[in-house]
Amino acid sequence: MREALWRLFSRRGAWAWLLLEPAFHIFYLIFIYTVLNVRHISGFDTSMWVVVGVVAFFIFDRTSSQTANAISANKSLFSYRQVLPADALFVRAVVELVLTLFAGLLVLLLLSLFGHQVLPDNLPAVIQAIFGLWLLAFGWGLVRAVLSDLVPEIDIVLNLIMRPMYLISGLMLPLSTLPPGYRDWLVLNPVAQGLEAARAGFSAAYHPFTGLSFSYLYASAVLMLFSGLLLLRKFGLRLVTE
Repeated sequence: MREALWRLFSRRGAWAWLLLEPAFHIFYLIFIYTVLNVRHISGFDTSMWVVVGVVAFFIFDRTSSQTANAISANKSLFSYRQVLPADALFVRAVVELVLTLFAGLLVLLLLSLFGHQVLPDNLPAVIQAIFGLWLLAFGWGLVRAVLSDLVPEIDIVLNLIMRPMYLISGLMLPLSTLPPGYRDWLVLNPVAQGLEAARAGFSAAYHPFTGLSFSYLYASAVLMLFSGLLLLRKFGLRLVTE
């Protein structure tokens, strides 16, 4: 409850920005493709292709970035022995997942009013992709949270690493349209795997890029989560006492 209230009302209009930010990205990309007269992307309605991709990407981006700030934002709570750093990290990741999904559902509801088919063809596959992205984001957030708290300067480097993710994850441009030499490298990005899996689950007519693998997405997520928990285990006491 504390995390949700802080996220929604920590500053003026915070709750509105949570809804408007993904909506802005969605309608901005839809506008670009409308101007280019692109109605379908690999067999998928362009508007829905954009919506699913943006919501899936924001689940990764928001969860990882907010989880990374959880330790520094909750240091006062660690004076209570029953509150551990892992608690703050996990709760913040869950809150971010719920808020982002709520914003995505509102956008889908709006598109349904304009006659778009907003019900997924394979709901279990969509849930599996979204959960894989969230698990990956939680693991990456754990790693960032520990490293940033131990060495604050490293956060600048990590932010620089994250900036190209908007482009190389296939959010704006389908990776299947790229030359094989570039695509073979970009599909190694587990975020791109998650976005493509969500789109493929949403529309049975969609043709994802070659090499789509849930196993790769979840293996990357488990590896990242294990790395984050290992860092938290090793430096957890130091994070609480500093």
